[in-house]
Amino acid sequence: MGAGRPLGAQAGQESVPGSIPGVKRVASAQRLEVGVGNGGSAAFSSRGAFILLEGLDRSGKTSQCERLLAFLTDRQIPAEIWRYPDRRTTVGKMISSYLSKKSELDDATIHLLFAANRWEKREEMEARLRSGCTLIVDRYSFSGIAFSAAKGLDLDWCKAPEVGLIAPDAIFYLQIPPEIAAGRGQYGEERYERLSFQKLVAKQFENLMNDDGRWHVIDAQKGIDEIQRHIQELSLPVIERCHQGAPLLDMR
Repeated sequence: MGAGRPLGAQAGQESVPGSIPGVKRVASAQRLEVGVGNGGSAAFSSRGAFILLEGLDRSGKTSQCERLLAFLTDRQIPAEIWRYPDRRTTVGKMISSYLSKKSELDDATIHLLFAANRWEKREEMEARLRSGCTLIVDRYSFSGIAFSAAKGLDLDWCKAPEVGLIAPDAIFYLQIPPEIAAGRGQYGEERYERLSFQKLVAKQFENLMNDDGRWHVIDAQKGIDEIQRHIQELSLPVIERCHQGAPLLDMR
């Protein structure tokens, strides 16, 4: 799904300068349409950035989100961490029960519940971004699509419920071999933490990365501090661009 181009950038331009070891900028062979967010316009209006971290289970997303929050807070940049699924909501509690293997749902139903969990937070997300707060988001639409497509559901069908949600300004994919992730602590506690399935999910993420020009692939086998430095270096220009008025975009 599309995540658009930075305001004023030309097709094919890089959004960040220089080459950073351990980070690969994914070129877009095919970019899907992205529209201005509901009630938005192309006019300049300072806002927070939507920074998304994606990856397989146990790839280190949560730790990196927390470190990025501390980094931004130390620099007096307003920021919050958001996590999906949000298990505090009514829909989120149904998802949590499913993930912890306490209930059963068919694949199409749980996919739509994951999407609904994002939709029920959309208005609040837009308000927080427009207030100037940068959101560091742990998983989003791309996880929902990748996991459901890995089950064999039609890719276009999986994408459809995400259309109209707010598009991230930058996506950091923490790339790690599924076998390495499987060796990390607490692996296997939830429904999807099976090595064979995670291999299928990794392939679906690769398909989605070819579909969007705002992905940055980060080697998640590097040291925690090195990974964080890469994310910080890539995030700051995005945050500045949003502060200068890059419009909110919708998923298309």
